[in-house]
Amino acid sequence: MKIFNGVFATLFLGFAALQYNDPDPLVWISIYMAMVAVCSFALKQRSFKILNAILALVYIAYAAILTPALLTWWESEDRGLLFDDLAKMQFPYIEETREFLGLIICLGVLAINHFVLAKKSKSN
Repeated sequence: MKIFNGVFATLFLGFAALQYNDPDPLVWISIYMAMVAVCSFALKQRSFKILNAILALVYIAYAAILTPALLTWWESEDRGLLFDDLAKMQFPYIEETREFLGLIICLGVLAINHFVLAKKSKSN
């Protein structure tokens, strides 16, 4: 798990650094820096269950808000636009779908850390 959390802490730090030109940079820098903290704590075998639960609830709520954009993208004829840098300006649902996927990555890391650390604490 140390490698997993080290890699994701580094990735989330990079994600945060790339948000400076995002339409809502403070939101996304905060989201990704919170994940850097979660992964850094997990590197030291520390878990703050309340923090993780709050982050998970916030990310789930935000993902729910972005779900209509995901559905619009899914129903579009050219799903490859998700990876086109210019498409986000043409179609707002592209940016929101990317944000949805970013939240899913965050939720996945939170879930993995939760279940692995919970399993370790039961075995001790």
